[in-house]
Amino acid sequence: MKTLKLCVVVVLALALTAFTFKSDSDGYKVGDIATDFSLENIDGSMVSLSDYKDAKGFIVIFTCNTCPYAVAYEDRIVALDKKYAPKGYPVIAIMPNDTDIKPGDNLEAMKARAKAKGFTFPYLIDKGQDIYPQYGATKTPHVYVLQKTDKGNEVKYIGAIDDNYKDASQVTEKYTENAVNALLNGKSVETTQTRAIGCSIKVKS
Repeated sequence: MKTLKLCVVVVLALALTAFTFKSDSDGYKVGDIATDFSLENIDGSMVSLSDYKDAKGFIVIFTCNTCPYAVAYEDRIVALDKKYAPKGYPVIAIMPNDTDIKPGDNLEAMKARAKAKGFTFPYLIDKGQDIYPQYGATKTPHVYVLQKTDKGNEVKYIGAIDDNYKDASQVTEKYTENAVNALLNGKSVETTQTRAIGCSIKVKS
């Protein structure tokens, strides 16, 4: 009898854990409509997706100054914007970290980094840490490709930029590029979700 009661308790505990555990899947799923935001850019302006009247969609990337994975991808992020912004898919970079935990990600540091690397895209700060949870971002970098539709900005791809953060010359799968190319050609995105590789987002305690 005691064994039976113990088994029941264990099963209930596991069930409760399953419902309360916060997984990487929280936030937007492919096919969801992403709500707009208004975040401060490094030039002091407030930027929203709705500002881009002629855009066909967006490459939203949660990134930062201090994560070595994000730093490894900076040149590739710049290249994405240079390639796809003229085609209607600009990069929108968002820094999600709490700057008390990571002072190297504060607004002044963001300005300096953007200037040093020649960022061609807005570099926004999620100061209240309100936007990255909506998206479900957990890493830097973490990519969300959005397509403008009659319903709104529909999520079409979530995950990594490509399959090799260490060496751009060794990349075999350009997930983000493949997604945007498919959308530009009126096709379905074949790989809609991959695992983002990077540093965990630093959250205010």
